[in-house]
Amino acid sequence: MTDFLQLEGKVIAVFGAANRKSVAWLVGETLAAAGARVVHVVRDAKIAGEIEGLLRKSAAAGAGEASALRVLTCDVEKQAEIDAVATELGKLGPLHGFVHSLAFANYSDGFKPFHETRREDFLQALNISAFSLVALANALKPHLAPDSAVVTIGISTTRMAAENYGYMAPIKAALHSSVVFLAKSFGQARVRFNAVCPGLLKTSASAGIPGYLDSYLFAEQATLRKQAVATQEVANAVAFLLSPRSSGINAQEIVVDAGMGVNYFDKAIVSKATK
Repeated sequence: MTDFLQLEGKVIAVFGAANRKSVAWLVGETLAAAGARVVHVVRDAKIAGEIEGLLRKSAAAGAGEASALRVLTCDVEKQAEIDAVATELGKLGPLHGFVHSLAFANYSDGFKPFHETRREDFLQALNISAFSLVALANALKPHLAPDSAVVTIGISTTRMAAENYGYMAPIKAALHSSVVFLAKSFGQARVRFNAVCPGLLKTSASAGIPGYLDSYLFAEQATLRKQAVATQEVANAVAFLLSPRSSGINAQEIVVDAGMGVNYFDKAIVSKATK
């Protein structure tokens, strides 16, 4: 069976690529390898140029035809741009799904106690990282085919009060909850909504989180296999949830953390902490 995922020829928009380390970029490559027709939607013209360059390199390296139909831009803080990109995507025919891999938090002040979070920072992060999923779903609803799927990128847990992640955990909790309510809202339209929730990853976005490297190295040791989750593993899960093969999965959070969440009392970790 050569087309197990049954994504051949399906049009899927991928929001959020910034560079080759982005989850969204690897998702797009994985979907293209499965035969999907990918449209990348990025924040601005500068990033669009970078993604177009990566697509040319991918094609030149023997990946076949360019792995994206187009690269569009959309600043999700601006409703006019959301409406405009929805119109452009609608011209490509029915959408069989979209990927929401968008997150932003202002960590320019470094570590701060949660109660000192600035209102403007919290609301901006909420707008970009969570409400944008609602806004995009609403704008794209007329163009989504029946039995299409939407996948967002969450985090493995919002119940771990990591100091260096700060107010983004409550923001991601809002995103996770939005998935459930969107799945209900779109139920009659037969559009599924799910979240892929990875453990700690090496991405350009994570590099901007203060003290992230130490947390990443700890998380790697906490996995059952003692090897961190790879971004490609996350992309694989996203591709599956977009495919008809996952048709019975809706309104769910699929955790991809290599077992980290069940292994906090690992003997080696406890031994190091109690010496």
